[in-house]
Amino acid sequence: MTGRDAIEADLAKIGTLPDEAIDIAEAALALAALDRPELGRHAHQLHLAAIADSMRMAAILPELAMQGQPGLAARCRVLSDVMAGEFAYRGDRVSYDDLQNADLMRVIDRRQGLPVALAILYMHAARSQGWAVEGVNFPGHFVIRLFHEGRAAILDPFDGGKVLETGDLRQRLKSVIGDKAELQPGHYAAIGNRDILLRLVNNIKVRLIQDGDLPRAATMVGRMLLVAPEAAPLWRESGLIQSRIGNLLAARAAFTRFLEISDNENQRHQVARLLQELTQRLQ
Repeated sequence: MTGRDAIEADLAKIGTLPDEAIDIAEAALALAALDRPELGRHAHQLHLAAIADSMRMAAILPELAMQGQPGLAARCRVLSDVMAGEFAYRGDRVSYDDLQNADLMRVIDRRQGLPVALAILYMHAARSQGWAVEGVNFPGHFVIRLFHEGRAAILDPFDGGKVLETGDLRQRLKSVIGDKAELQPGHYAAIGNRDILLRLVNNIKVRLIQDGDLPRAATMVGRMLLVAPEAAPLWRESGLIQSRIGNLLAARAAFTRFLEISDNENQRHQVARLLQELTQRLQ
């Protein structure tokens, strides 16, 4: 089995796991490793281990102990001190759209990236200590939510792990949606591990489509399908892109799979028509 085959096998296995069983940082590394399978993931896995070690040492400092347990504010401070302080992770404000910012290997190498990529590393750091943390699909800017003893705090990994208060979130929402926007419960919705991985790769796919590189965009959709094989919309998107670049057999297979698992009747009718047209072209 080649390096690429082994990585794809690992990702396919992730595609079978329940969401809570996914090691999000390891999965993101595997997705990135497909671009350079010859290098392997060992050096970057050692970095993840180093983050866990630093978290463990920081979390047991006596001044952070509150009745034998670090409090929520202390945990937020530990995350920021380790990730933004010791390891110098920061958001890339200069070249935000650089594809490297959504490639976890390059994010680790450069210590900078997109909000979602940095969030994956922050979540890895927190979970390495058994802390409860989740991604938050806040409009326009991915953040994380850390829990402790019935309380929660929202942190921005792109901004050094800064704790965001309600006023900060309201201001950010207005800057994205408009001055009349007000915070709604849906703005705080949690996002699962698998969807975070999809969002990470989607950043690359969207930029490739904008650049007109449909073959590489099709490759990104294929990677997304490895970790989310039951995501019907991705099969439809795969079929559309493969059809555009002339890979008619791949398009037919993708559309067929979409029809097998989708319950969206409007899209099913559209894809059935496209599939019929493809079949006629292949005859």
